[in-house]
Amino acid sequence: MSKTWAAIVSVLVSTSAMAASESTAQLCGQFLQTQPWQPLSSLPNNAIDIQADDVEMQGKESAEFSGNVVINTNKMSLFASSALIDKKQSLLNATGPLRYRDPFTDVNANALYADLNDNEISLLGADYQLTQQLGRGGAEKFSASGEKISLFNSSFTTCPSEQPFWALEADNITLSKQDGWGETHNAVLKILNTPVLYIPYFTFPIDERRKSGLLMPKIAPSSRYGLEVVLPYYWNIAPNYDATLSPRYMSNQGIQLISEFRYLTPKHSGLLGIEYLEKDDSEPTLEERYLVHWNQQSYLNKNWRLSLDITNVSDDNYLTDLTSDYASETGTQLDRTGILSYLGEQWLTDIRFQTFEVLGDHTESYAALPQINWRNRFAYRALGIDFNLQGELSHFRNKDLLIEEATRFHIEPKASYKINDYAWSLLGEVSLLHTRYKQEGDLQNTQFTSDVTRTLPKLRIHTQLNFERESTLFASGGTQTLEPQMQYLYTPERDQQNIGLYDTTKTQDDFYGLFREQRFSGVDRIAQANQITLGATTRLFDDKNLERFNFSAGQIIYLEDSVKPSAQSLDGQTNYNALFAAQTMIHWHRRWYFSAGIQYDADAKELIESHTTLDYKGDNNKLVQLNHRYASDVSGYEIDQAGMFASLPINDNWQLVASYHRDLNTSRSVEVFAGIRYESCCWAIQVTGKRQIETDLNRTINQNDAQFDSSIGISFVLKGLGGKSNYDIEQVLQQGLFNYRRPYFLNN
Repeated sequence: MSKTWAAIVSVLVSTSAMAASESTAQLCGQFLQTQPWQPLSSLPNNAIDIQADDVEMQGKESAEFSGNVVINTNKMSLFASSALIDKKQSLLNATGPLRYRDPFTDVNANALYADLNDNEISLLGADYQLTQQLGRGGAEKFSASGEKISLFNSSFTTCPSEQPFWALEADNITLSKQDGWGETHNAVLKILNTPVLYIPYFTFPIDERRKSGLLMPKIAPSSRYGLEVVLPYYWNIAPNYDATLSPRYMSNQGIQLISEFRYLTPKHSGLLGIEYLEKDDSEPTLEERYLVHWNQQSYLNKNWRLSLDITNVSDDNYLTDLTSDYASETGTQLDRTGILSYLGEQWLTDIRFQTFEVLGDHTESYAALPQINWRNRFAYRALGIDFNLQGELSHFRNKDLLIEEATRFHIEPKASYKINDYAWSLLGEVSLLHTRYKQEGDLQNTQFTSDVTRTLPKLRIHTQLNFERESTLFASGGTQTLEPQMQYLYTPERDQQNIGLYDTTKTQDDFYGLFREQRFSGVDRIAQANQITLGATTRLFDDKNLERFNFSAGQIIYLEDSVKPSAQSLDGQTNYNALFAAQTMIHWHRRWYFSAGIQYDADAKELIESHTTLDYKGDNNKLVQLNHRYASDVSGYEIDQAGMFASLPINDNWQLVASYHRDLNTSRSVEVFAGIRYESCCWAIQVTGKRQIETDLNRTINQNDAQFDSSIGISFVLKGLGGKSNYDIEQVLQQGLFNYRRPYFLNN
């Protein structure tokens, strides 16, 4: 006979166990088969619903239930062979085999004891499973009180199999959802059921909250560093402050300390990184070596912003010898910039302080202390014409150069007339460029003068037509466009040889560069122009308006010899008088991309630059890219390189990654990278090998005088013990000198 007995009693128990010890990977979802527990919808608050084959009353305050006992509250459910409830003492005892469930745990046990007044529950001989994340184990005694679970003579693992790859076995394990961490006492770490490490005391995360502790080490033997071991320690100082301290042992060079401090306040966020090596055994002539990096973004109020980005190193070869996350090992200068920005209703202003540290044997740059730029936020409109004004006041300084200091004032009013229609557009602009220089230094017997004033107008007219027709090349209902455009640019000649070069260089010569109104960045050189640029772009879209193909080509036609680039050389840089530029993209299949670009001197019949990339991007991080890049003149060298990136998943657990780049001029490889990764629900390992050319900024490397560095790296993660193994394949392929880039970023 089945009977039901209900009563309004105190809350039985609160067993809010831990949240996710690590975000459950998609490949592990199949192991979380337990359905989330839900209370009975019809059960009143603070009530107990009990069903059993038989019930025996023991006075008015207690009852004993037997045979298929089912107990439900708003906090849990219990299935047992028998149960005794003492209402007067608020006690619940049950014998098993029994099953206990709540929103966070699913426990099979032999016996249960609960104090209803103190909301405490204990289960003996328990096998538990966490239901909101990976985590399971066994315990001689399983106790829950509030948001804390205590396990005695217990084990814990995130591995779903009956024979886990790893497990912690401890005298006691405490899991606190309130704190977000678990801790163990007298624990033994077992891998494949073999004890490998005794840990008297150990803490580990059970959700995404932070806590101080050791992070996963890095071990990477290489020919450059010897045996390299990095042991990072994370320090959770406060909710808005933290730091990471990473001692780095290199058998060939010594012990380096790498530290990073992060902070976040209502108005400021930033990072301070310091790297220090007291003595480099591989460079006995050098003293201490260090790097300091400071980055900060500040929101002062609704109108003012502040940005800081400063990096400093002890010597030119620090980055190439020791590497750093804060700068590229192939970079030739470090930027130190502070920008105070004003965002007003009518005007936008940037006050910039900028210096450069030039690495290696290169010409020193000028420091801008300060450089103030301003422009109107919205154009003033009258008679259908837009009027804009922008200007700049800059002070440059470098005591090691001929012109030691210079002050530059530049103002540029502009009037423009625009027509934008579906089928065509027209833009006409007239600008007046007025610049005044005050230059200081030993200028006698030089072409430079102390006071220079330069004023010249500029005219630009740009027009474009937009044609469109139906196309069935990729799909019925597709569209093809044709967008021819033409630009006329005129700037008169001015003698500018008496002006120094402070922040000016030649801009990129690609298809979009053909239609720029200025061939040089900055205003130290305003290129003379009397030229027409002709170009066109055609695009193909499928029936879902996805661009499948484009092709652009254009060329500048100079109307007189004096405006040709060869007549206006900048610091001896190579110029091309008949520059033809083209680029294309083909996306004929959702997984395949082809991209290419070319720059060609039609007069000299010479290829200037080219790039070609073929990409395949499949599911599950499957990726293959073939690329080639050519440049006829990069710092006096011809660059002709071919490369390959690949990421090939073998199955759900195994994945191969590789990259290879070859110098076709010297017929040798310049970088080789390969790695294999295994990842399961409870552990992951990644092994990588790399061989790349070493960079020395203090000397010029001859074609046959290159040195190579070979290294092997190992990363090992036990999931649920604080390690993260969500490797981003694109990040892995960015290791080394050559970076993987997605095809639609190739021209950036």
